[in-house]
Amino acid sequence: MIRECGSINEYSMAHVLLEGISKHFGPVRVIEQLDLRVDDREFLVLVGPSGCGKSTVLRLIAGLEDLTAGTIRIGGRVVNEVAPKDRDIAMVFQSYALYPHMSVRQNLEFGLRIRRVPSAEIARLVSEVADTLGIGDLLDRRPKQLSGGQRQRVAVGRAIVRQPSVFLFDEPLSNLDAKLRVQMRAEILKLQRRLQTTTIYVTHDQVEAMTMGRRIAVLNQGILQQVGTPLEVYEQPANRFVASFIGTPPMNFLPSSVSSDGLRIERAGLTFPVPLALVRAAGTRRGRPIVVGLRPEHLVEASTARPDWVRVSTDVEMVEPRGHEANLHGRIAGEPVVAKLEPHSLPRAGAAIELAADTSAVHLFDASTGERLVA
Repeated sequence: MIRECGSINEYSMAHVLLEGISKHFGPVRVIEQLDLRVDDREFLVLVGPSGCGKSTVLRLIAGLEDLTAGTIRIGGRVVNEVAPKDRDIAMVFQSYALYPHMSVRQNLEFGLRIRRVPSAEIARLVSEVADTLGIGDLLDRRPKQLSGGQRQRVAVGRAIVRQPSVFLFDEPLSNLDAKLRVQMRAEILKLQRRLQTTTIYVTHDQVEAMTMGRRIAVLNQGILQQVGTPLEVYEQPANRFVASFIGTPPMNFLPSSVSSDGLRIERAGLTFPVPLALVRAAGTRRGRPIVVGLRPEHLVEASTARPDWVRVSTDVEMVEPRGHEANLHGRIAGEPVVAKLEPHSLPRAGAAIELAADTSAVHLFDASTGERLVA
């Protein structure tokens, strides 16, 4: 479904600024003190689990929900009291919500006609959008005659035909099959780069977030956890939640402790020196519990690892072949772990094998707060 809004073309910049915004539904705090800047022409992805408040943030920006507190600026203008139709925003929802009794052409024209755009200009804009999205041969069809991917293109077309300052996408690909989602991801990215329109894209799919966003903003329980490039968020997660949510398979976590001299990480079945970069941080937690985080790609079969990686035994519970690689599910001292294996000569479930961990790549998290320890 698309919510179309009027023009504020006198504002040349299309950055979006959220300053301390909150949204409460009675006692339920959906968004709490969220600060976020989306730069002009940027493609930012807002990602988080279902129910974390992502869609509510979009609805607040679009003016479809009223703020409890805070300020929203679009193009430098405070829009808290501005009607949705006057925010120069186009919003594409998960549901296409095309008018079933109208042709594709009429669906694309509708928002322009209610704004009394001249007929010649409507024809030009619709033709441009149809060519851009490859739906020129569908203009005389009704929505029921279209595939899911074709309907999604029409829904996107209804948004871009108005040439708004900001696009808001609310999980627009959730109804598509896996192959079509990959195709549409690429098409939306190419379209945004061509149009250079500020875009905020909401998804619960972290793969979608990592592949699409110039920056990603991770949200959990209405609170912004981290903002950064996909690589920054992957390699330097702010806390245990971000580390577990970003990455497929997710990061392994092993409750451990720092030795009394602050130089070793100790856990039954796995003991290793504190990485040099983390010696200072670990030294502040001598003899105290911490959580070790290790990505699956840093836990591999011992025969394929470098000699300096730490060896550890595990019992195989399950192996998932994935063509170019395989995921091994096992346990280290009772804790579930996932390791990356070469796809040939895979062990069977129930077998005991030796894995190797690249302990120079571990992350250390505070056992109580979940915050990542930094150098």
